[in-house]
Amino acid sequence: MNPHPTTVDTVHTTMDSPCGLLTLVARDGCLAGVYMTGQRHRPPEESFGPRSDLPLFDQAIEELTAYFAGERTTFDVELRPQGTPFQLQVWDALRHIPYGKTVTYGELAEAMGRPTASRAVGLANGRNPISVIVPCHRVIGADGSLTGYGGGLARKQWLLDFERGTGQQTLI
Repeated sequence: MNPHPTTVDTVHTTMDSPCGLLTLVARDGCLAGVYMTGQRHRPPEESFGPRSDLPLFDQAIEELTAYFAGERTTFDVELRPQGTPFQLQVWDALRHIPYGKTVTYGELAEAMGRPTASRAVGLANGRNPISVIVPCHRVIGADGSLTGYGGGLARKQWLLDFERGTGQQTLI
């Protein structure tokens, strides 16, 4: 089974952001991906479908633009990531981490009622297909260190500093 199915219902667009070019992918009318250039686990370009001006993209770009302007801390765009039931549970839990705050992988596992699953939570976190909107950057190591981030540790640090109001305007 292809983990990145392509159908006529899969379309994409791109937007510039302070942390580089973002590729937004919609599947069946819902946002299924926000990928950074060079992101680990980024699907191949051909899986993104044709470029589109879907109204959903207008909403997502508007919300992301407001986020990067410091005017928005949550997102309303409809999401439909594809993953295992456990991955979907982790990605949903990520959306409950408050803007500007961090939690450890263990704390996230505990909040999910899976206190011994911190390693599995970390693996699912790393596979998050909807960067920024599903804030996987807000999860840190047990010792407070920045651990792996699909978009790279410099972007993770930038996003955390940005949300805390201590960062520079742009990373790129």
